[in-house]
Amino acid sequence: MPLHEAKGTPGDGDELALNPVYVRLEGHPVPRYTMPRHGMLPDTALQVVRDELILDGNARLNLATFVTTWMEPQARQLMAECFDKNMIDKDEYPQTAELERRCVNILASLWHAPGTAAGARGLPAMAGLAATGCSTTGSSEACMLGGMALLWRWRARSLAAGAAADRPNLVMGANVQVCWDKFCRYWQVEPRLVPMAPDRLHLTGPEAAARCDENTIGVVAVMGSTMDGSYEPVRQIAEALDRLQAEHGHDVPIHVDGASGGFVAPFLHPHLEWDFRVPRVASINASGHKYGLVFPGVGWVVWRDSGALPDDLIFRVNYLGGDMPTFALNFSRPGSQVAAQYYNFLRLGFDGYRRVQQASQDVAMHMSSQIAAMGPFELLTDGSELPVFAFRLRGAASYTVFDLSERLRQRGWLVPAYTFPADLQDVAVLRIVVRNGFSMDLAGEFLADLRTQVDVLAAHPGPPVPLLPEGSARGGFAH
Repeated sequence: MPLHEAKGTPGDGDELALNPVYVRLEGHPVPRYTMPRHGMLPDTALQVVRDELILDGNARLNLATFVTTWMEPQARQLMAECFDKNMIDKDEYPQTAELERRCVNILASLWHAPGTAAGARGLPAMAGLAATGCSTTGSSEACMLGGMALLWRWRARSLAAGAAADRPNLVMGANVQVCWDKFCRYWQVEPRLVPMAPDRLHLTGPEAAARCDENTIGVVAVMGSTMDGSYEPVRQIAEALDRLQAEHGHDVPIHVDGASGGFVAPFLHPHLEWDFRVPRVASINASGHKYGLVFPGVGWVVWRDSGALPDDLIFRVNYLGGDMPTFALNFSRPGSQVAAQYYNFLRLGFDGYRRVQQASQDVAMHMSSQIAAMGPFELLTDGSELPVFAFRLRGAASYTVFDLSERLRQRGWLVPAYTFPADLQDVAVLRIVVRNGFSMDLAGEFLADLRTQVDVLAAHPGPPVPLLPEGSARGGFAH
């Protein structure tokens, strides 16, 4: 999470006002950075906090986030009923633990883990109870767990072969989510980043294999780049690693970061082989709180089988009188998100998830086609993989994508503008993420506002008046 520093020094101007006053009798000051000396009525506390939060953006108009911003009332009610259940207390809340196990098995089946059978009409069947995986607080933690399993397995192989095990590396595209940079730094693994190129916006098989050696713990393939929504070619990467092993003996596994695509590809691209149908794929993670359609935060990680998860990573804790196997980077968390994930699996089923994701993709492709037809824009992706697309200004213009992003914010639209990583830092784009709840009607409103802002900026050539303070960063986006 971000680290915060208090703005200014607490003093006379650091109290919150209670307003409107009306008949409210409480007159105690409400300090910003210290705990108030006296308590207050619940409605007063609620008003103070709500008044602060009205300055936040509108979540439904947030076209930057991948995170779910809408759930139906019944799901919200279920989550509220489970907020007080600690997910880690499996003895006290055994049925919540059982729901987690069912979700893991459903995902293992959805991703074609060995031992799962194809159901009627080609739909994934419910797996048995042998799937290896767990829930997490999100895909970032799930990625860390998947990376740790790769590191432990590589270390064991190296030591068994009598080789050194002190210089591990991990191969991935420069477009990976920041959690992979964190993993490499925290566990002292050398990140081997494949830079972007004008004709290649993500990792490919030849580029991945060229950077692997005997110290490579694995290759990360991303199913749904946060940069542009594109899928990395998992099958092609695996075939390149097969050739590498045949020629040089390096057996390099793949972890698939399916933070978004793990809940999209099975429904919209069922014949695309990216999951455990590819033998070299050792583990897959996904975000339940992205296209899994659950409020934050819940993630999932599933391994091909129990052999892909080293046993010495699993802690068996004697906690509150029970033997609890656990593999996690944190401990207590509410069971509400796991219950909500299981609710969605029951509520939607395979066909329901397919309809929801198809609706998002239809909106994304409609928007991308309309934006391409406006004239000043060039599409880099069109939303045909993830319901996500990126576009840039075509040729020279008197304004930038950052100017457009700032002006759209005046109407409440949150659209990120950012530059690509190495070696395309000179390419600046806008990116739109379409999620459940963003309708064709809202898309029409957005397109009308975008046309208006393009016309305004084009009619007033020259540097636009900045909407951010001078010196504010405009070059990147925390995706």
